Amino acid sequence: MLIGRDKEKAVLQDALNKEESQFIAVYGRRRVGKTYLIRESYGYQFYFQFTGAARTNLKKQLARFALALEEQGLKDTPTQINSWMEAFSLLKRLIKQKDGGKKVIFLDELPWLDTPRSGFLSELEVFWNGWASARKDIVLIVCGSATSWMVNKIIKNKGGLHNRLTQRIALKPFTLKLCKDLTISNGVEFSQRQLLEAYMIFGGVPYYWSLLKKGSSLAQEIDRLIFSEDGDLYDEFSMLYASLFKKPEPYIKVISLLADKNYGMTRQELISAGGFDENGAFSDLLADLEWCGFVRSYQTVGKRTKDTVYQLVDNYTVFYYSFLKGGRRSKNFWQSMQGKPEYNTWCGLAFERVCLWHTEQIKTKLGINGIVTTENAWRNTANSNVPGAQIDLLIERGDGITNICEIKFSLKEYSITKEYMEKLLQKKFVYQTVTKTRKAVHLVMITTFGITKNAQYGEIQNEVTAEDLFK
Repeated sequence: MLIGRDKEKAVLQDALNKEESQFIAVYGRRRVGKTYLIRESYGYQFYFQFTGAARTNLKKQLARFALALEEQGLKDTPTQINSWMEAFSLLKRLIKQKDGGKKVIFLDELPWLDTPRSGFLSELEVFWNGWASARKDIVLIVCGSATSWMVNKIIKNKGGLHNRLTQRIALKPFTLKLCKDLTISNGVEFSQRQLLEAYMIFGGVPYYWSLLKKGSSLAQEIDRLIFSEDGDLYDEFSMLYASLFKKPEPYIKVISLLADKNYGMTRQELISAGGFDENGAFSDLLADLEWCGFVRSYQTVGKRTKDTVYQLVDNYTVFYYSFLKGGRRSKNFWQSMQGKPEYNTWCGLAFERVCLWHTEQIKTKLGINGIVTTENAWRNTANSNVPGAQIDLLIERGDGITNICEIKFSLKEYSITKEYMEKLLQKKFVYQTVTKTRKAVHLVMITTFGITKNAQYGEIQNEVTAEDLFK
């Protein structure tokens, strides 16, 4: 059963009712559910479908394409195809065999078909521009997990496919609510606290959540999936980046640097720490990581553009660097970690990332979802005038207010002490002093179970709880 994805499903189904042929690209990170969305939207009924194979040469790709054409109805299929020009010519012949009705052509894992010197992309251009777009019965769906390839070669194509797409779908990870719906549909019963922790580990990647089985605690399931040698996600990290990037090493190098800096690094800091060349290729690398959803960039309010900060936000990747990199643990490792200082530290930082993925829910709770906003973290290095300060989440609003959001993870109501309130007020002062803002600045607490209404509570303008993030 397809959970959520109503807008994306509508786009795919509406393509069948258009008078002209449609060319749709679906892209997003590995395991986010792209293929499943397309199959469910069309009831697994395609006129022709083909999936590229990873690390397969041109000859084998074409041989597999020939078999697919034969299996799906092409009469007198040649025993051998020698080029993509010939392959697309045969695909056109297959399409011509049937008159009337929309014909959905689904090419999955498109980046793997573009092997070196294969000419695949140019022949795809010719197929669409010179033939399919001139008809009214074609719905061409292309899909791929190598997001950077999909963006650079299809979405931002500067050649024959420039502005040729009729629709594009950037498939995003699930929200907490959709992850909860998915577990319920699979018969898995977790408490809200367990669901939150699962999101802190898996993020909103539906495939990871689909692996959870009923009848066990979340800690048992994490041990089974991640820390057991036969677990489905035992080698997920290496497979994840290898599937997205043909040369994953420089990407992993950036990721490893960011994993040690919870609040991110500037481009110049990354170049200095990693020994990268300061050129356009490095800019493309950072952009690729953003497109894939592993990294987000933000600019510190009051700073120059070149001070853009890059922050690692992929939950699973951060979990890997926190507990898996450097050696495997025992198969019951996660159950033994519950409540330990290392676990508690991770919970605090992981909850911050969950909140970054749910800024729309936070804005809804604050009653500002209809107001134009920008959301950033903010930091200031101490100097002779003001002390250093770090703000977890800063919401700059178009109505003359700035929300300074402090995020705290706890297993019960969070009690703001007098000392902690002094730190919060100091952050507010530093922000106002450094930015010279004329906006009203409101303190907001985002916690798991709310805050205790003590003497310090009155300084807080608003509060958001984990329950609000599930809405």
